[in-house]
Amino acid sequence: MAGKAKEMVESWSFLDTVESNFRPLVVIELAKGTKEETIEWFTKRIVDKKANGGAQLLIKPLVTENGVENIYLVGASHLRLLLGAETVGLVKECSDNSMRTFTYSSRKTFKHFADDNHNFLTMAECQYIIKHELENLRAKDEKMIPGYPQAKLYPGKSIVRRLLTSGILVQIFPLHDREELKKLCHSWYGRVKIGYQPLDDIRCYFGETIALYFGFLEYFTFALIPMAVIGIPYYMFAWEDYDKYVMFATFNLLWSTVILEVWKRICAILTYRWGTLLMKRQFEEPRPGFHGVLGINPVTGREEPVYSSFKRQLRIYLVSLPFVCLCLYFSLYVMMIYFDLEQWALDYHEENESNFSNLMLYVPSIIYAVVIEIMNRIYRYAAEFLTSWENHRLESSYQNHLILKVLVFNFLNCFASLFYIAFVLFDMKLLRQSLATLLITSQILNQFAESLLPYWLQKRYNRKMKKRMCSKKTDMDLSLAEQVNMEKEMGTYLGTFDDYLELFLQFGYVSLFSCVYPLAAVFAVLNNITEIYSDALKMCRVYKRPFAEPTANIGVWQLAFETMSVISVVTNCVLIGMSPEVDALFPDSKIDLVLTVALVEHLLLAIKFIMAFVIPDKPRDIQMKLAKLEFESLEALKQQQMQLAAESLEE
Repeated sequence: MAGKAKEMVESWSFLDTVESNFRPLVVIELAKGTKEETIEWFTKRIVDKKANGGAQLLIKPLVTENGVENIYLVGASHLRLLLGAETVGLVKECSDNSMRTFTYSSRKTFKHFADDNHNFLTMAECQYIIKHELENLRAKDEKMIPGYPQAKLYPGKSIVRRLLTSGILVQIFPLHDREELKKLCHSWYGRVKIGYQPLDDIRCYFGETIALYFGFLEYFTFALIPMAVIGIPYYMFAWEDYDKYVMFATFNLLWSTVILEVWKRICAILTYRWGTLLMKRQFEEPRPGFHGVLGINPVTGREEPVYSSFKRQLRIYLVSLPFVCLCLYFSLYVMMIYFDLEQWALDYHEENESNFSNLMLYVPSIIYAVVIEIMNRIYRYAAEFLTSWENHRLESSYQNHLILKVLVFNFLNCFASLFYIAFVLFDMKLLRQSLATLLITSQILNQFAESLLPYWLQKRYNRKMKKRMCSKKTDMDLSLAEQVNMEKEMGTYLGTFDDYLELFLQFGYVSLFSCVYPLAAVFAVLNNITEIYSDALKMCRVYKRPFAEPTANIGVWQLAFETMSVISVVTNCVLIGMSPEVDALFPDSKIDLVLTVALVEHLLLAIKFIMAFVIPDKPRDIQMKLAKLEFESLEALKQQQMQLAAESLEE
């Protein structure tokens, strides 16, 4: 342990901050008119040695025809990136095909490593390392940002976060690799083909979080195919025969459980291969928007903002919770207006009996579907504002509270009318019509926002780029400057939240009520095939390249999907109990029917939880590899302790 620490110190101390082959990886854009003393101080902290509190990275200004703008390119030497890989805990494959946390001292044992192989770390990993080092630039004895007395600093405060919140730093984003991007576009969406997505290539270019989303999207689409195949015959031959939907609903129950358990295994296989399953979670730093009085963190001992958890709880329960309840009430009020419109359309049809009146029957559902989408988007902004105002210290806590608020509202907003129709009005025909209209309308709106609009943006972006390129020279420096200026104007990808939310609602439409509309899975499959191509287009051509974020699973969304599958068990059991076939078995006592349905529901839930327990989250071979690594770690720790004990005895 002591030898390793000594080698690390020597590596940092001799690390050179000048490299002839400068490779730009990350772009920093400062606000126009940023003071020279601020720029000088910030760039000095970036290139300064680690021992002096710097990041020990490489930086140079972007030179354009108009001179030097407030845009800077950040890179790092090969040695610096390797040491950074150890700092962030990257896991790489060893020569014996095992996965281990990378250490600089044991670098020779890793597969494909060579001192002159600068491709040992992917570009996404290099950019992630640089982002980590920039975010961990911390104030030492500075009281403010030089040149901006109002931008206060204190020891331990993240400099980059203070610059962002003060408006001095406009944005930080990773550069695209145009050659690699071109190859990825061709293999991913450049040609229409039937086959799997290049998930490993997506992971190498965009990181594990985005690769896992596309992996889940692909898996969910394939998992929907059995439901779609079974649903088509039901639609063709048993459209009005609800008695035959008992088998379909039963299959639905088993399907919703099995696919989520199998996904855990597939997720474990992918993340083990990518190394993130073994990555140790680091201590989370305060999120950029967190504020409070200066205090001492009891865990790290650092000075940082401290905010009373009691005050946060007051904000949550006295402001956020009543606001969410008010929004839910408003959603239910809009739903009742929708049912009034449905009744008006039905009365109008009965009076006129024409083709036009027949079309009018679908108008209330279409209007309601559009209103639902609008309300969901407006509520999302309100939820983000409220969650930010609650002042959560950690980004994970912020995300969990935001997801909970959004999921509760979206669930009620999208499914309350269907529950009301099914279990209050007992109108299966209206339920089928409403489900079909809500599903198809929401998919059309989402495809417009996520497919047609991005395609138009891409065409517009390409025309603008070609026009500018024709007016410029084509030497390397200017082409790089042109690339940076083009990318900084592109939209910022805000993460996978909306993408998972769309799949969550789709899963609800398919699993909750699809026994009365078996084509729900068919439309979901068609939508997801288009979604794969439109989302790939967005990532590659419409948005800036996002920073890679290592992750071992899909996070809280796994719990959200599992909760939806439990609700689907209850829903489908009640629908089965309401079917004429089952109702005919209890002609004398409806209490016996209710008790029987409740018993069956509890049995199915028990079977569901038993299946979840029996099906391992990780395949057997991965469990063995993880156990072997844990054993080796314990043995290594024992040897280190024995060595330290022997050294102390010698002294």
